[in-house]
Parts: sequence; structure tokens; C-alpha cells
Amino acid sequence: MKSAITISILILCFQFALYSQQINNMISYLEIVDIEDSKRTVVYSDTAHFEAPNWSPDGNTLYFNQDGHIYSIPITRGVPTKIEMDFAVNNNNDHVLSPGGTEIAISHHCEDQNWESLIYIVDIHGGIPRKITENGPSYLHGWSPDGKELAFIGLRNDQYDIYTISVNGGEEKQLTNSPSHEDGSDYTPCGKYIWFNSDRSGNMQLWRMRRDGSNPEQMTDDDWVDWFPHPSPDGQWIAFLSYQPGVEGHPANKDVVLRIMPANGGTPHILTELFGGQGTINVPSWSPCSKKFAFVSYKLL
Repeated sequence: MKSAITISILILCFQFALYSQQINNMISYLEIVDIEDSKRTVVYSDTAHFEAPNWSPDGNTLYFNQDGHIYSIPITRGVPTKIEMDFAVNNNNDHVLSPGGTEIAISHHCEDQNWESLIYIVDIHGGIPRKITENGPSYLHGWSPDGKELAFIGLRNDQYDIYTISVNGGEEKQLTNSPSHEDGSDYTPCGKYIWFNSDRSGNMQLWRMRRDGSNPEQMTDDDWVDWFPHPSPDGQWIAFLSYQPGVEGHPANKDVVLRIMPANGGTPHILTELFGGQGTINVPSWSPCSKKFAFVSYKLL
């Protein structure tokens, strides 16, 4: 048994070392794609590894995470600006702007809680974050359109489920209870549904349920491996990330596609192909006009 554990640890160390080497030998591209003609525009690129763009409600700014910090950059290009968040210097790619764009909710790994990810809210210009979730790990994915609650993925009792919690903190509400893997929860702009991805039917596919967790229904059913559905602000479309059949989890550095489908269901079509995966669109990335979508792609050197 000890030998098997040692081998497993060595494999994990090798995989982490390989990933670390890759992210230190790549170019990251912050891009925008037009949903009508699939034309892509690069807003910013760097040899630094960055992830997961949010789009400000006024349409002027993109926000992304890099090296544990959150940065902003004008949509017209320029130099990124780091948002100072006091102790929150270990942020992952699960961050979401408030409906009004005045605050940002972050998922920060806390040293005093065994480096688990907990959710905080902070002013969009920076400041001292206030804690929302007491239990971890908690990975943020959605902010309700009425501004009252957050939807997140919580690892509780050895399974990943979807929870909601008030923006003022307090008791978390469990919406799913399944041994399957649930992830990528995001609200529709009307607030009626929460979209998410789940492998409860076998392959990782897209689902939606009522805001209270009732009436789950499967929305995609094909060979692709689907993650991170994001409803457009006008309520017409769902954009999401798809891996090739057979891919497990949502790994980085893969040939993937961004797909789009009608919000009421229908056949998805490919919006664009890219090299990416983990970090490409973990968070809501639509432009306020619902005509463009922001994402991150990568190129290995």
C-alpha cells in the first residue's frame, strides 16, 4: 500500500511539474469573439499565465486573474492594472462581477484554513474583502441578477454540489445532492434558472434547474464534454466550453471549442476553435450587448 501511495504522489508531482513548466513557456491571449461572424480580436497578450475574463456591465473593461491577483484592462487595449485586495492574494479563476459592476466576488485560498478556497466580496476598485462563505472549498460561479445571492460549487461530504448563499453571508443552501460532479453554475438574466454542467447522465453535459434547485433538465446530449455554461445578458444564448470526447475533468492545454446554443434548447454550433481549457471561460464572459464573448487562449512555446 505504501508503495502504491508513493507512486501516486510521484505521478502527481510529475504532472504538477509538467504543468508548471508549460505555463512558464506559453503565451496567453485575452480575446473577444463576435457571435455573428466568429471574428476574433486580441485585446492583450503576454508570456505571463492569466485566466478567466469578466466583462464589466458598462462594456468598457475586462477583468481577469493572474498570479493570485485580479487585474483590469480597458476593452480598447492597454496595460493591465492590479486591483489591490489587502490579504486576498491567492485568488483562483472563479470570480464574478456584481450586476451593477460595483463589486467583485472572488474565490481566495486562505492560509489559515488549510489553503481552502472561500468566497469574499470586495469593491471593484479594491479594498479589504469581506468573507461570505465559512465552509470550504467553495468555488464561485454566479451572481444572481437581482444582486441578492451567489451560486457556487461546494465540496461537502466528498462530493461537489451546487449551493447558493446570500451576499451578506450566513447559511448556505444546497441545491443539488448527487454523487455525480456538478459545476459551472450560472444564472439566467431573468433569474428563473441556474445553468450548470453535470456528469449525472454519464458524459459531462449541460443542465438547467429552477433557481431553488427543482426540476433539473438536461440541455445537451452529444459526445462532446461540456463545461461552464454562460447565459447571454439578453437571455437568447448559452455559450460554453467543449472538450473532445473522452476528456476527463476540465484540464488545461487542450484543443477545445467554444460552442453556442439557443437558451431554450436546440442544436449547439461551434463558435470558434482554440488551444485552452482550464482558465478559458470559467466565469461569465459576455459583453453587455450580448454580441461578443471574451475568453483566454494559449500558445505553447
